[in-house]
Amino acid sequence: MDSKSNRLYFIDAMRAWAILMMLQGHFIDGLLDPVFRDPSNPVYNIWLYFRGITAPVFFTVSGFIFTYLLIRGSQKGWDNPRVMKGVRRGIQLLLIGYLLRLNLFGLFKGQLYHAFYLVDVLHCIGLSILAVIGIYLFSVSKKRYVFPTLLISITLLLFLFEPLYKQWSFAFLPEFLANYFTKANGSVFTIIPWLGYTTLGAFGSVLFIRYKDYKYLYPAAMSIALAVGYLLIYQSSRFFDFMYGWTDLELFKLILSNNYLFIRLGNVFMVFVVFMVLRRFMTNKTVLAIGASTLSIYVIHFILLYGSFTGLGLYRFFNHSLIPSVAIPGAILFMVACTFLALRYNQYEAQIKGNIALGFQYAKSNLNDLWQASIPLQRELIIRARLFLRRFLRTVRG
Repeated sequence: MDSKSNRLYFIDAMRAWAILMMLQGHFIDGLLDPVFRDPSNPVYNIWLYFRGITAPVFFTVSGFIFTYLLIRGSQKGWDNPRVMKGVRRGIQLLLIGYLLRLNLFGLFKGQLYHAFYLVDVLHCIGLSILAVIGIYLFSVSKKRYVFPTLLISITLLLFLFEPLYKQWSFAFLPEFLANYFTKANGSVFTIIPWLGYTTLGAFGSVLFIRYKDYKYLYPAAMSIALAVGYLLIYQSSRFFDFMYGWTDLELFKLILSNNYLFIRLGNVFMVFVVFMVLRRFMTNKTVLAIGASTLSIYVIHFILLYGSFTGLGLYRFFNHSLIPSVAIPGAILFMVACTFLALRYNQYEAQIKGNIALGFQYAKSNLNDLWQASIPLQRELIIRARLFLRRFLRTVRG
């Protein structure tokens, strides 16, 4: 780690890479004609494999960055200002997640469409941040090993028992809550098992903080990540096969039939290795700015591609209809457009928010003036209403 700075540039670069991969992945997946989705095609197969890595990397990096900022200071527990910042951030992500699924035309009709209640990336990351804060507050007054032990234990438990709980319908919960645990109603992501990647990232950040002054931090980190990544990708299935043969537990057989969580976790470790190796080249200002603008990029891409609020996005007009010669350059253009708009927004964010606040203040002032000006009229109307009621009551009595 650079002694002059506590910033981990390779993590920002990883986040930038993950968000760009997400942009092109969503564009291609949503707009490419199904006739061209041929797993036997090596180009499509490579694209599909790397698309599967994107979400695990994004969740892991999110957990790493948040926890790194949470625990690197000297203040602990509720005295740590990062706790309340994290709570606000988690709630903000949840609200934005629901806001992006609003349809204004439905609101005008007085109804919320089914898609509003579905859970996506922002919901899960927001809830994961709140979960990490809860674990941190629970363990802050305990032994140093409790916090990292809880984090890695949650990852292992969620990944190991995924074949069991993914079969549950969670029908005992209201649907909008069940959507956080099951994809049966159409949710894209669920808090389980995806919280496991976030807690794994948080666990990694604890290790980086603990050994930040170690002379051979990066060589050791790269060696460990490379070894763990190799074992998870190439040996984890053999391990579960051995465990099934040894214990005859059905759980290990179920994991073996679809061992995607541990293999993807191995991919995440390999991505960490690549970015740590190239960390000295990860200080480009634009790359770091992209890594710091992932929320803005996500919001903009959701509006342009899926048509938040209006339903008039690219997905509506070109859903599964593009040929590769159009989809590929279109995806590149889409990445550039979303990134450019997000960076421009962030450049003028303070000014934009100031203008919005000024607009609200202006509207509030005008409404208050209107209210004050209407007080005499209100009094007159009340007097006339009383006179009318008196006359009406006299007529009824007569």
